[in-house]
Amino acid sequence: MGRILVIGDIHGALIALEQILERAKVTRDDTLIFLGDYVDGWSHSAPLVSFLIKLKASHNCIFIKGNHDELCYTWLTQHTHNPEWVQHGGQATMDSYAKLSQEEINTHLSFYETLNNYHIDTHNRLFLHAGFTNLHGPHREYFNELFYWDRTLWETALATDPNLKKTDPKYPKRLLLFDEIYIGHTPVTRINQTTPIQAICVWNMDTGAAFKGSLTIMDINTKEFWQSDPVYQLYPNENGRN
Repeated sequence: MGRILVIGDIHGALIALEQILERAKVTRDDTLIFLGDYVDGWSHSAPLVSFLIKLKASHNCIFIKGNHDELCYTWLTQHTHNPEWVQHGGQATMDSYAKLSQEEINTHLSFYETLNNYHIDTHNRLFLHAGFTNLHGPHREYFNELFYWDRTLWETALATDPNLKKTDPKYPKRLLLFDEIYIGHTPVTRINQTTPIQAICVWNMDTGAAFKGSLTIMDINTKEFWQSDPVYQLYPNENGRN
């Protein structure tokens, strides 16, 4: 029986993704859960999406939607963009898509349209890019955008006293709903960490690949993980989102 492997934010770093798939010795028996933000940052954003589409044809993959994926999809379909997106990695994505045919872009659009807002497995583990705010769970969320924009879930988990009893009325209700929650979106490098971090039941898998960190893949059952080289070293002539 294969492993369940979760992958953090990639941001166009195809070289890093190929590294971790090799270092983790991924096989077709493994299930790969990608937490979103496939584009915006390094120069391989469009080739990365093409790679993921091919990977899905041969492996069991679950793809979650990230906020940068939504921004890219909006640009591709509406031909509009905001200056902030361009500054936060969007320019590299635009440049990479300039090399694709319309047929290839149409295939990518289908990929973006089938991304999941979240995934819950049979062991009551939740996977999503950013978070949710509804105290009854993601299926009752009012605004889908929160699945890939929210930061309050991670901030709440970080700020919660690990010694606080679950029966305490002050215990965050969202943290009672799932045995484990896997997210990306907010790099752990912001709290001076470089590896996946657990806060209460929340695991943050964004190890800063868009900036000075590495890309990470983790076996969610054993918590063994593998990392790429620091991504900026793999793209020495680029800035990424730095």
